[in-house]
Amino acid sequence: MVQGEAGDVYREIGATPAISAAGTPTPYGGTKLRQEAIDAMGKAATVMVEMDDLNTQAGKIIAELTGAEAGFVTSGSAGGLVLQAAACIAGSDPASMEQLPDTTGLKDEIVIQNSHRFPYDQSYRVGGAKLVGVGTGRMCEPWQMDAAITEKTAAVAYLRAGFVSRRALSLEEVCEIAHARGVPVIVDGASTLPPRENLRKYTQQGADMVIYSGGKGVRGPQGTGILCGRTDLIEAAMANAAPHRFMGRGMKVAKEEIIGLLTALQIFVEEDEEAENMRYTEMSRSVVDALVEIPGLGVTVEHDEYDYLVPMAVLELGREWNGPSPAELQDALKAGDPPIYLGAHGNPDKLEVNPTNLDDQELETVIRRLREELLS
Repeated sequence: MVQGEAGDVYREIGATPAISAAGTPTPYGGTKLRQEAIDAMGKAATVMVEMDDLNTQAGKIIAELTGAEAGFVTSGSAGGLVLQAAACIAGSDPASMEQLPDTTGLKDEIVIQNSHRFPYDQSYRVGGAKLVGVGTGRMCEPWQMDAAITEKTAAVAYLRAGFVSRRALSLEEVCEIAHARGVPVIVDGASTLPPRENLRKYTQQGADMVIYSGGKGVRGPQGTGILCGRTDLIEAAMANAAPHRFMGRGMKVAKEEIIGLLTALQIFVEEDEEAENMRYTEMSRSVVDALVEIPGLGVTVEHDEYDYLVPMAVLELGREWNGPSPAELQDALKAGDPPIYLGAHGNPDKLEVNPTNLDDQELETVIRRLREELLS
């Protein structure tokens, strides 16, 4: 049974509640919404408000919490990427905004390091951008970035995510090159919270617009994103977004979702990150202690500023492992009752037990099922 009666809301319609030890990926529902956000959303849903006014006031709070000039609540991170592109290509000019995604006569190229190409950069193309890849799949030279910027360049995109090549140009280097050519830098930092310092880090390093997910580590509504940055670009993003008639009209964010996100974000900023990491470390160590004696299995607690932003248990099923493959182990866990999802990225021989969405009972279930499958 998952979360007792709470799981019944899914069972009643034939859907299966699950345990996510995969962190906060969208395919498994993101994260568990904070109760305070649920309560605030319930109140906000019963009162009407003028949306431009709400967006403006919410943006002021986001600016204060992120240290940026301005902010805006988007329809998830992908919606924020679309608005980043639209803001850089069309600005706040109604004629240009109405023209999108047709970019005839507009600066419409977004330069991106090839090592930063990712599945969701399609969102930039939805906004009308033509992506210009630069460098190899692992690295980029400063002169290559500089040479790729032309009179058609609307922005330079930068991906900040786990398992991205560390030989890529740094954000500071990209900003220096782009700004020297009068071009803004837009950052996708969707999954980089926590640590909380990242809320301010990228704009401090020179980024002109940054998007974060509101439904991952912040534990706000899954359908929200946090866009922050330069005032003129944020105003352009707002102009292109709902409730207006332009590119972002179909990417609405409900009034109660905005209030839920602000509530979650304020709590997130004020939380004790050291205590949170200690708890996650203890939970991860429980996994290690339960599995460490299994022959051929490598299991460690990982936590760093690049790939493992919260402490988690990492299982390595490498050359010395004679049991089920990572894919077979995942399939077996998904087929159980309840289904269990593990994290899997960065290395095909590694799986992750991320404690972000686990309570103590769920952690016990994950450990028990892992032992059953690994020892079978």
